[in-house]
Amino acid sequence: MPRGRQPEDENTLSNAERQARYRARQKTSQATPVVRLRYRRPADRRTRPQRWDDAVAELVRLQVEYAAWNEALPDGLRDTPTAEALQAIADLDLTELQAIVPPRGYGRD
Repeated sequence: MPRGRQPEDENTLSNAERQARYRARQKTSQATPVVRLRYRRPADRRTRPQRWDDAVAELVRLQVEYAAWNEALPDGLRDTPTAEALQAIADLDLTELQAIVPPRGYGRD
């Protein structure tokens, strides 16, 4: 039964020589490393009035969610700080924020 490759020279290789050949083979067969580019986040192209409207709409959506959470609380949790905070959020009057129309600026009002 064969025991492996026959030595190329008359003498067998030492462990250090065998390891050096292995590392040299690995170095040549390795693929070039992939350079990953870091991309910038896209710039927010919305105008200030659009961002204002989006922010107010998000606040209204969150207020509705917190009000639903407050309604779903069990009776045993009605007197907790969490329930008080939820009730305070639900009691906020956001109609004034919805009524505000920010100026466009630079004479484009």
